[in-house]
Amino acid sequence: MEGFLNMFNAQLILLVYLCVGAYCCKKGMIDPHTKQKLVDLILKVTLPCMIFNSFNKPLTPDVLKKTGMAFLVAFCIAILSFICGKVLYNRYPAEKKSILQYCTLVNNSGFLGMPMVSAVYGTEGLLYASIYIIPNRIMMWTAGLSLFTVSDFKSRCKNIFLNPCIITVFLGLARRILTLPFPAFLDKAVANIGAVTSPLSMIVIGTMLVGISWKTLLEPSIFYLAAVRLVGLPLIGLAIMELFHFDPMLTGVSLILTGMPAGSTSALLAAKYGADEDYASRCIITTTIMSLVTIPLLMLFI
Repeated sequence: MEGFLNMFNAQLILLVYLCVGAYCCKKGMIDPHTKQKLVDLILKVTLPCMIFNSFNKPLTPDVLKKTGMAFLVAFCIAILSFICGKVLYNRYPAEKKSILQYCTLVNNSGFLGMPMVSAVYGTEGLLYASIYIIPNRIMMWTAGLSLFTVSDFKSRCKNIFLNPCIITVFLGLARRILTLPFPAFLDKAVANIGAVTSPLSMIVIGTMLVGISWKTLLEPSIFYLAAVRLVGLPLIGLAIMELFHFDPMLTGVSLILTGMPAGSTSALLAAKYGADEDYASRCIITTTIMSLVTIPLLMLFI
């Protein structure tokens, strides 16, 4: 129950940010160009700072054990997501199937999940979350990208290892392993920059809610995706964690990140490679709205 109350309180705070984003968009303070620049700012600056700051603690044997367990669960969920995408959407036409597969495989754990983890579990939770998102990012640029186009091995590796979040994880690990000293003012600056990720990311997501036709979101295939992405996969992940007796914090972090909505990159890739961009956008919006309800409910199982 404590996990549910903490998440419910965090969701209310994030909902305020969401409403601010919708208001700013409606009043013309955030246009599509500004929104894209804010997304770049989050993914390339504030989120990496949040991740780097999460490594500002000693890597004890217990912490290393827990991060290893988090990575293992995330890897299993990533493989399961890929398999589910291959077998669950064969009834749908090709232009929708590729998007449903991608939305099942790749979630919004970085853009939305990290702020949620930060709101509930703070810096300690972010450390585990930073490791947990690695398999999801690897699948995004390998199996995920292959759903829209054929890319060579070199390009896939480049996309993975040049991803700012992945780079930041390695920098954070190097800092802790080598115990590199950092000036106090620099640590504080990085922490403060990372702290704006939660409100800024939710403000950007709030802009997505302006001008949409709510009737277009009520499509059975999207609700089917939501059932798989927001309920089925998290419950399977929870069963794995209960089997291996994960501690409550690690379970909570893993559950939050597994239960994230469809990744925002699905619409970007759909637009770039000629898939149904409108359908991908509706998948993102619908699952994002529904996740604001499903995530707190999932926390009741911890």
